Amino acid sequence: MMYHNFYNNKKVLVTGGVGSIGSNLVRKLLTLNPATIRVFDNNETGLFDLEQELRTNKIRTLLGDIRDQDRLKMAMDGIDIVFHTSALKHVPLCEYNPFDAVKTNVLGTQNVLEAAIANEVEKVINVSTDKAVSPTNVMGATKLLSERLTISANYYSGNKRTVFSSVRFGNVLNSRGSVIPLFKKQIKEGGPVTVTDNQMTRFFMEISSACNLILSAGEIAKGREIFILKMPALRISDLAEAMIEEFAPRAGSRVKSIPLKIIGKRVGEKLYEDLMAEEEAERAYENDDMFLIIPQTLPYEDPLDPSIMKGFKKTKSKNFSSQNAPLVGKDELMKILRGLE
Repeated sequence: MMYHNFYNNKKVLVTGGVGSIGSNLVRKLLTLNPATIRVFDNNETGLFDLEQELRTNKIRTLLGDIRDQDRLKMAMDGIDIVFHTSALKHVPLCEYNPFDAVKTNVLGTQNVLEAAIANEVEKVINVSTDKAVSPTNVMGATKLLSERLTISANYYSGNKRTVFSSVRFGNVLNSRGSVIPLFKKQIKEGGPVTVTDNQMTRFFMEISSACNLILSAGEIAKGREIFILKMPALRISDLAEAMIEEFAPRAGSRVKSIPLKIIGKRVGEKLYEDLMAEEEAERAYENDDMFLIIPQTLPYEDPLDPSIMKGFKKTKSKNFSSQNAPLVGKDELMKILRGLE
């Protein structure tokens, strides 16, 4: 994935800029010579820590919440590109706090889009999740709506120059609140390592791959597209077993002394995830790195810019479920785990 000189001298804003994805995106952007990066987050301590870590005059840390549209409008003044990574992401927490999930993931996204239109930002890239595909929980449903709002904002913005696109991820390995930090903690404490279901599978990616996809989308997006990284899949129980083999000896424990405990699916969880819906697959294209879902053509809209299709070919596969995807084995998982450190 190449970004050429696209981000050279650009003014960029990252919402959720101190989260796992957001902060790594900021670090990657710093290597691409932007004019400035505004890091927007409601986490005061996280903003301070990132400032202390990076120590560069290229970043501006902005304390604010995406639920506050007036603050967003101020933050986007003069901005060229917005990467919207801020969201409530935990399935059970969103299930038990549904109104807050809507306020952040839906209304917060609407605030971002409207602020971008008001400031005539060049591009907005919304970060979504495979849980938005055929959602069975509040989090997935709110992220689906955030995707639809983002795509439809291209029609709502009238003659303003802003274009809006989304990227869709699987599980991001070793991100804050994900299973890898949880499993490490459980192993360190002597177990058990808790797995919800033996058959549960997920698509996964590393944080660096997630950031590369976001930046590639930021460069090539023309508006209305959904970009999806090509990702491997894993069985969660295989990951747990690989982690026990890798980390139990480091914690001073024997591998066989750390039990694996099946605790049942959490509220709202699915056994499998899908990269795209069946209807979307009919409009899917691919290159070596990613899938591209082009929008349905509405009677009154301009045709999709043909330059977006350069390097992509029509996708022939119709199966995008982690249930049937080839699974990464434990040996490969252990190599990946070592690479994360």
